[in-house]
Amino acid sequence: MAKGLAKRSENYSQWYNDIVVKADLAENSDVRGCMVIKPSGYAIWEKMQQQLDKMFKDTGHQNAYFPLFIPKSYLSKEAAHVKGFAKECAVVTHYRLKNAEDGSGVVVDPDAKLEEELIVRPTSETIIWNSYKKWIQSYRDLPLLINQWANVVRWEMRTRLFLRTAEFLWQEGHTAHASKDEAIGEAEKMLDVYAEFAEEYMAMPVIKGVKTEEERFAGALETYCIEALMQDGKALQAGTSHFLGQNFAKAFDVKFANKEGVLDYVWATSWGVSTRLMGALIMTHSDDNGLIIPPKLAPTQVVIVPIYRNDEQFDAISAKAEELKKELQAKGISVKFDNRDTHKPGWKFAEYEFKGVPIRLAIGPRDLENNEVELARRDTLEKEQISMMDLPTKIEHLLEQIQSNLFTKAKTFQEDNTFHASDFKDFKSLIKKGGFVYAHWDGTAETENRIKEYTKATIRCIPLNNKREDGSCILTGNPSLQKVLFAKAY
Repeated sequence: MAKGLAKRSENYSQWYNDIVVKADLAENSDVRGCMVIKPSGYAIWEKMQQQLDKMFKDTGHQNAYFPLFIPKSYLSKEAAHVKGFAKECAVVTHYRLKNAEDGSGVVVDPDAKLEEELIVRPTSETIIWNSYKKWIQSYRDLPLLINQWANVVRWEMRTRLFLRTAEFLWQEGHTAHASKDEAIGEAEKMLDVYAEFAEEYMAMPVIKGVKTEEERFAGALETYCIEALMQDGKALQAGTSHFLGQNFAKAFDVKFANKEGVLDYVWATSWGVSTRLMGALIMTHSDDNGLIIPPKLAPTQVVIVPIYRNDEQFDAISAKAEELKKELQAKGISVKFDNRDTHKPGWKFAEYEFKGVPIRLAIGPRDLENNEVELARRDTLEKEQISMMDLPTKIEHLLEQIQSNLFTKAKTFQEDNTFHASDFKDFKSLIKKGGFVYAHWDGTAETENRIKEYTKATIRCIPLNNKREDGSCILTGNPSLQKVLFAKAY
């Protein structure tokens, strides 16, 4: 499978697309800009979803579901919000089809025009806050901590599987609070949840920060984000959490009576991650041999491949393989025994290596005699013979080691490709090279946009862990209080 794979160093974009398609993760749909997520890809997304859902519930959130369609008038209630999404909205204008009079097929019935157009959900703040108006009356109803797993549509002109599609899957949290500080605390807490998930489960190091005013979510007072660095030196925004202030509460007249009986508008947050994380996972870890999946998110963590020449050998190996499978499953390890007789062992080895299964076990007649198996690691491609007696404990520890190794490798790459620019000439050279570049900025949108125009680099975030560091803006020479993080990005 890897023979037809473009090399990262020669054509990174094609390499990425090849992995997505050849590893059977997704494919383009006949619907322009949309994708079909295939079982292998959806299984990874399910693992992500399950872990994130647990983390959300552990922090007190509940799941709900809201309509796919949003009345157009709702989007008009929050000016900055509608401005941010107006160019990306898909609009439903009619509710019925009819057969064409010439028999050529179906056409839109002109008599079925909607009184008010409906917007296909680009994000759900407006429809959700319309409901919150009915749900919230008193401080006793707060905080309201709701999450939704859904699909959204944003009419993208240039699409790439997982990274940017017209329709994608995501979760969106929407919370209401009695105070500004509580809402800010919620936004920051959920950013920490995203960062923990990225690093602990995706094995992907991230930088936590806040967006500039130019880059904020439409309608937010503050946007927090996690930024990751891909192997081609471009940044990818992996998750965002927004402090919305009272903007949506005022737009939809959502008030509550506080403990003193005084009416006030509630304070809001929203936060979300999407199937874009699938793209991030692929680009962070995979190599020229195909996909690499961190064990904590691998649908199949261990695959067992039998090697045999006759039915007698197959029966004996199968019995041992099933026994090992049960022992590993008892430890919570997901195992597949590939007993297909339609493909040879070598083909299976190549398939599972390309599809990123963390550990492959091979058992042949001689292994059975010696009570051992051949173990191959996907992350390093190393092989070794392991005693079957030690196998369950060995694999349990090895999966932890692989997870840790992938994070360490990605962290080292990030550190090796993080730079500090001293002046604009230095900055342009570093940006061209690729990677994260820290540089001083004078805090103005004008300078931010000029830098973007000159270099195509954007301010990915103002890092939260950055200390104050007086300096001069790389472009204007004006005073700067700290360095910000620049990069070219997806």
